[in-house]
Amino acid sequence: MDRHPAMNPIHITIQTEDFDLSAEVAALRQHDGRVGAVCSFVGTVRDRNGPEHGVAAMELEHYPGMTERSIEAMVHEAFARFDILGARVIHRVGVLAPLDQIVLVVVSSAHRGQSFQACEFLMDYLKTQAPFWKKETTPQGARWVDARVSDDAALARWGIEASNAGR
Repeated sequence: MDRHPAMNPIHITIQTEDFDLSAEVAALRQHDGRVGAVCSFVGTVRDRNGPEHGVAAMELEHYPGMTERSIEAMVHEAFARFDILGARVIHRVGVLAPLDQIVLVVVSSAHRGQSFQACEFLMDYLKTQAPFWKKETTPQGARWVDARVSDDAALARWGIEASNAGR
């Protein structure tokens, strides 16, 4: 028997506080008996960026309002491309240390394939297009981090050309 779908299938949050994966998955699935699959991705801060660059901290900045609208548009695009039921995106800002959680993408659908694809699509977008600016603190000093060529290539497979947003 189908339960009533969740009131709002899209949830986007930019925050300084950490997040709880279990609580976010439970919130996405709550009251929606159509859900047969949930795919999640949690990104964490690494202690190095390449073999020669140790990372002591990462600082993330964003434009409040603009960042949320950009991510919301991308989530709507995921709903148009994939047969998904809900999506939650949480991205942290501020100063983060290695091992800290930085981003969460959770997608629900009736079947696993659509959840996997939509989750990967959303992460590829977040890595290249979402308006975030990242600064790493290393033993050599602080430096701004650009998106990688491999991130642009990942986005291109979805038919989206990378722009300079979030770099």
